[in-house]
Amino acid sequence: MRTLGKLLVASVLLVALAGCRGGTTNEPPILLPNKAVDKLLGVTSMDWQPKVKSQAVSTFYADGRGDRVPPEHTIARGKLRDDPRFYFGKNADGTPLATFPVEVNPALLDRGRERYNIYCAPCHDQVGGGEGLVPKRGWIAPPSFHQPYLREYVPGQFYQIVSNGIRSMPGYARQIPERDRWAIVAWIQVLQRSQFAKASDVPESAQGSLK
Repeated sequence: MRTLGKLLVASVLLVALAGCRGGTTNEPPILLPNKAVDKLLGVTSMDWQPKVKSQAVSTFYADGRGDRVPPEHTIARGKLRDDPRFYFGKNADGTPLATFPVEVNPALLDRGRERYNIYCAPCHDQVGGGEGLVPKRGWIAPPSFHQPYLREYVPGQFYQIVSNGIRSMPGYARQIPERDRWAIVAWIQVLQRSQFAKASDVPESAQGSLK
């Protein structure tokens, strides 16, 4: 009789669920009281399945922590940073990279301009003079990219600053992917070059259009 009762309850639940889950609706699903039903059917509802939320206490592990430390010597999928030049802006000996580890082309520069205007221009302004809206409203003004010592910086130095920050500037490694950081560095060097450009920098075929 007990088994027959379970089957009858299960049949009723299946019919009810078919009616409330089978159509298209913007209403939230109907969740029946789960504990009594689960106990009766001897199952665990997927709507109320056991789980451990982030930072929650767990009684399963002896240390009581729900979050677990990754096993030693393991790397998460997609997190292997095996190229120090691309990921850290450094040579094998730890010195800053003097060249770009990516191809510098118009597409990269366009991306760098876009990302620079989003993340950097609020402080550094759109030409790199350090007179953005943030320092104009009282925050510490950053140095101009056009100072002689910054014009001597190699790409790896700028990349490390964008990644890790310096002085009052925070690092942007969490917000900006590596390739976008290199794009920003390329655009910074474009801005530096633009402020000290010479007529000889323009291709001969276009020099006639200069005024």
